[in-house]
Amino acid sequence: MCRWLAYSGSAPLLLEEALFSPAHSLIDQSLHSRLGAETTNGDGFGVGWYGDLETPGVFRSTEPAWNDSNLRDIAGHIRSSHFFAHIRASSGTAIQQTNCHPFRHGRWLWMHTGLIDEFATVKRDLVLAVDPSLYPLIEGQTDSEVLFFLALTMGLEDDPPGAVARAVGVVEAVGRRHGVEHPIQMTVATTDGEGVWAFRYSSIASSRSLFFTTDVPTLRAMYPHRAVLEEVSEYARLIVSEPLGDVPGVCNEVPESTYGAVGKGHDELRPFEPLPPTDSRGRAAARHPAISAAGDARTDA
Repeated sequence: MCRWLAYSGSAPLLLEEALFSPAHSLIDQSLHSRLGAETTNGDGFGVGWYGDLETPGVFRSTEPAWNDSNLRDIAGHIRSSHFFAHIRASSGTAIQQTNCHPFRHGRWLWMHTGLIDEFATVKRDLVLAVDPSLYPLIEGQTDSEVLFFLALTMGLEDDPPGAVARAVGVVEAVGRRHGVEHPIQMTVATTDGEGVWAFRYSSIASSRSLFFTTDVPTLRAMYPHRAVLEEVSEYARLIVSEPLGDVPGVCNEVPESTYGAVGKGHDELRPFEPLPPTDSRGRAAARHPAISAAGDARTDA
């Protein structure tokens, strides 16, 4: 169910260096994933990157990543100090551009692998928990995009870890109210172009794989003759669904029920736990007045 990559560094990196060059690159994973739920992730792809403008650029396609010449071309020409890349394996929604990750709102990007279980059953309640001012901006059909807009509703732009915890809490409460035993499976990454937050969590406590690279100074000491380590900045980090190669010591697994924050030379790992909504029916907590009004309008017939 999808694979993704996030890069953060104080110096720009050519997208090609992360997407195509490694032995087990994201493009290789689109055909030969080792740790994903499926070996092939060919239901589209997307990249999002930050440059000179206020908002990030996004390029998404329904083509398989291994077969898109436009992706190879732009990857060889775009440099960015923060970028996302995602390859998709649909969990049931249509193969169309609006369903491809990363999703964008203002300065924020979002991508996800996993699923909201029995999404068709819980979708109505979840979208009604989205702030009415944000609801018209949902373009696709996926659970991933709804989760993004739930997090925006819960304050993603001010408090990413807290907002994601509240959004996942709503998903779990709604799912369990509908009899869904394990409502969510996820690794999620989100960024505002300065910091990156990555989350590994599932209701069954057996989440999709997620890794982060060892800090560059340590890697330079371990592998002093690797030229690529001299080309990247001291604060460069990759967060990936699965390692891009087999060199020992480069990648570290993110523990279960954990989130990481990366940026501006400050990295940390912290426990992640959903925050359940205060409403016993699983409606969103009153972060915004519009949410309270929407929730109060939904009463039993």
